[in-house]
Amino acid sequence: MDLKSHIARVPDFPHKGVTFWDVSTLLQNADALAYTISALADHYRSQAIDKIIAPESRGFLIGGAIAKELHAGFVLARKPGKLPRKTIREEYALEYGIAALEVHADSIQPGEHVLLFDDVLATGGTANACARLVERQGGEIDDMCFLMDLQYLPKTADLSRFNIFSLLQYTEKDLRHPFDTKPSLFTEIAK
Repeated sequence: MDLKSHIARVPDFPHKGVTFWDVSTLLQNADALAYTISALADHYRSQAIDKIIAPESRGFLIGGAIAKELHAGFVLARKPGKLPRKTIREEYALEYGIAALEVHADSIQPGEHVLLFDDVLATGGTANACARLVERQGGEIDDMCFLMDLQYLPKTADLSRFNIFSLLQYTEKDLRHPFDTKPSLFTEIAK
């Protein structure tokens, strides 16, 4: 399936100069969504995974479905102040600023094998923060899974110790491709 045709490119969002790849168009298509979940889960079916960790908010949408497919628990990595019980926190750099994530302090047990899922791998800051949250609780994270990898962005966080899998890779060529009039990857969303 051509998943790229189900993802819209939005220029200058959330800030000028940033290209946002909108997965809401993929989520709206039942066939594309089912294919995405199956393809991501299939990559890990032979591994022993206890939990999936995913950052809010788009990571929740597909990450929870992957957890169900792999018979694994699911850990919410949320923005500060969103979780009701005792939390641990990690700050990280975004492509366009600084942010933080929190998880419940008892969400990962020592020795648990955890898979990270997020919709986008940009600079790696979010993924690295999630890994630190898992490791601080004694969990083991070997693999990181993404719907798409923005390969045209430099990775400012060192993720070299992890196995990384992504269904889609976006390059400079994808950024330079002209817009057309069909609803596809290269259709600019009007603001």
